[in-house]
Amino acid sequence: MNGTFITLEGIDGAGKSSHVSWISEFLQSQGKEVVSTREPGGTPLSEKLREMLLSDAMDLETETLLMFAARREHLSQVIKPALARGAWVVCDRFTDASFAYQGGGRGLDKSRLTQLEQWIHGDCQPRLTLLFDVPCEVARQRIALANRHLDRFEQEQAQFHDRVRHAYLDRAAAHPERFRVIDGTRTLEEIRVQLEQILTQLQP
Repeated sequence: MNGTFITLEGIDGAGKSSHVSWISEFLQSQGKEVVSTREPGGTPLSEKLREMLLSDAMDLETETLLMFAARREHLSQVIKPALARGAWVVCDRFTDASFAYQGGGRGLDKSRLTQLEQWIHGDCQPRLTLLFDVPCEVARQRIALANRHLDRFEQEQAQFHDRVRHAYLDRAAAHPERFRVIDGTRTLEEIRVQLEQILTQLQP
């Protein structure tokens, strides 16, 4: 692949989504073609699966398989074609989220997730993963202040989100070559200074 694949991760309320547009605009200002997308979602079919995944109660293995089904479609229709033509892909969540939420949060055996990862996209991994990390109590406060309808993951108890956070940090420790952990409690300006440094260093 000639392009560059960047993913953003973090527990709900960590603030990652607020940086997706800024990162895309920064890269575009450097003359890059940028495809900004999200998971689950990114294609018409994957967006339909997203609606189900965020609202409908289901078996854990069904949830996991639907996540990877949406991901396969997303990879086939959006991510891989963009990377093949040399674009930069900025994606709000990817497979690390499955290890964090279905694995850490819900307790699915990591070996199952690893098998699915290898089957669905073993040949396509992010070059850079930005993990926005905040204490769970901070994340919950932010979600409460947003005063909006919560999806079924956001409605989970604090212990669930704590497990998700620690699964993310374990994943980052296991893959230091591509993860950069961002302190999400800092100001927006401080975070963006750090992001600019990381992105500038990433460029060939």
